[in-house]
Amino acid sequence: MTERTPSKSQTVPGAIPPRLDAVLIAEDDAIFRHILQNWLQKWEYRVTAVDNGLDAWKALQEQDAPQMVILDWMMPGMDGLELCRKIRGESSALYRYVLLLTAKDDKEDVVAGLEAGADDYLTKPFDVDELRARVRAGKRILELQQALLHARDALQFEAAHDPLTSLWNRSAILCALEHELQRQNRSHSALGIMMADVDYFKTINDTYGHLVGDGVLQEVARRLAGAVRCYDSVGRYGGDEFLILVPGCQPGDLVGSAERFRRCIGDHPIATAAGPIPVTISLGLVSAGDGQDSEALLRAADTALYNAKAAGRNRVSVASVARTAGAGSD
Repeated sequence: MTERTPSKSQTVPGAIPPRLDAVLIAEDDAIFRHILQNWLQKWEYRVTAVDNGLDAWKALQEQDAPQMVILDWMMPGMDGLELCRKIRGESSALYRYVLLLTAKDDKEDVVAGLEAGADDYLTKPFDVDELRARVRAGKRILELQQALLHARDALQFEAAHDPLTSLWNRSAILCALEHELQRQNRSHSALGIMMADVDYFKTINDTYGHLVGDGVLQEVARRLAGAVRCYDSVGRYGGDEFLILVPGCQPGDLVGSAERFRRCIGDHPIATAAGPIPVTISLGLVSAGDGQDSEALLRAADTALYNAKAAGRNRVSVASVARTAGAGSD
């Protein structure tokens, strides 16, 4: 799926975490800039060095910009304080740690630097050991931020995903359905809804045990997730039922898409601890029309699924919203 709804990804979402050994130096004094760069590289930091605030700001807009910034207070184009304020005015989720270099050591100047957004300051001429200690302190803070963001992403993933299959859970896939219906009503575009159910799943559980049954569900989920398009959605609706959303799929193409999903499960047995097990799915389909609500559409898809099972399973059935009688079965 695109950014408008959650991805079908089965891994924790989020961008690649930034490298914490990268430092941006903005210092107009060539001697100090050279000294800073040499020491930081000796301590195995990756250094980007510029001689003015405007170039520093441009460097910070790059996709893989350093999260630690060492700024001189007095620079042409944009001084360190102004640059601090611009950095703090960003809406980025990632925090930048700013170490301000200054020849000013009056209390009022220190306060002004910290108020502008600097995290720490170092007075010129600086002691090398003190520089290293302050850079290490900044890196520890960025490491803590990275750990917190990872924990947040993991919690968000767990809240929206089924723990067995790693697909969207019932709540998340229903939320995606509401979102797609709102978009469909605005754009009058096509939206296909599929309810899929594993045929004779209770028999699989009774014959081979629940651990094997869990493995079957995981493989069915993996195959379905691999078969949908990047902007489709697939979630575990409950038990052995899956809900698939296919935006942009015209009614005439919906059966063909469903047949592709059916074949991706039924064409090859599923390898389990008990040996290969032939597994098939039945699918109930409905195309959403303008102004139709999710409950009616889900009832229609469920009715079509019931009809597919009643007709012998391992097949596809299409329903209209008006056909809402019936209930699902194993």
